[in-house]
Amino acid sequence: MNNLHRSSINVINTSKSSSSSSMKNNKNHQQSTNTMMMLIDQTNSSDEESNSNNELKRQKSVVREIGSQAVWSLSSCKVGFGVEQLRDNCKDTYWQSDGVQPHLVNIQFRRKTTVCEIKIFADFKLDESYTPNKISVRAGNHFHDLHEVTLVELNEPSGWETIPLRDADDHPIRAFLIQIAVLGNHQNGRDTHIRQIKINSPVEDTVVTVKKLPQDFRTIRFWKHACLR
Repeated sequence: MNNLHRSSINVINTSKSSSSSSMKNNKNHQQSTNTMMMLIDQTNSSDEESNSNNELKRQKSVVREIGSQAVWSLSSCKVGFGVEQLRDNCKDTYWQSDGVQPHLVNIQFRRKTTVCEIKIFADFKLDESYTPNKISVRAGNHFHDLHEVTLVELNEPSGWETIPLRDADDHPIRAFLIQIAVLGNHQNGRDTHIRQIKINSPVEDTVVTVKKLPQDFRTIRFWKHACLR
């Protein structure tokens, strides 16, 4: 009888020990799962921030030339050195002004247009004192409300010069009219040579973004699949 009683006690103690061990294992498993979820959240957050920065860089870098959508005019030009030469995609030809400074290039769009940058091709080695040194880029709805977007100085340029056009919030500007004003030339030259001008607009992203699924899964059903056995 005493032996049977001791056996029952041993069974009960073993059961309690097994139950305690099981609860401890479950607790450890839950803590491990929570730690894993925190690491996943941190990794996903870091990945999302990196992807967001990469997407912003990509959007800024993808552009298209929209000069053909505009009407171009000049404040002055020498015969045979006008808008046609400025837009013929040939770096051997150029616009030559024929008047007093500032020398103006007016780019007018039929509708309000997003513009992110202007590219100007100038060559000091070929044009010397005709090479622009100080350029003001202005924008507005018409000639009477133009405001200066940026003022740049070129130091003996030889190739394409990119002039970003951004508003106060670092977004591409929107305007009906863009005006490029040559305020001064190298060596105090009077008239100016510009070989090419291109005007770029950002390419709109047409990809549909799907809302992200919640990542904080903490249901029992999810925990069942948290690790492999």
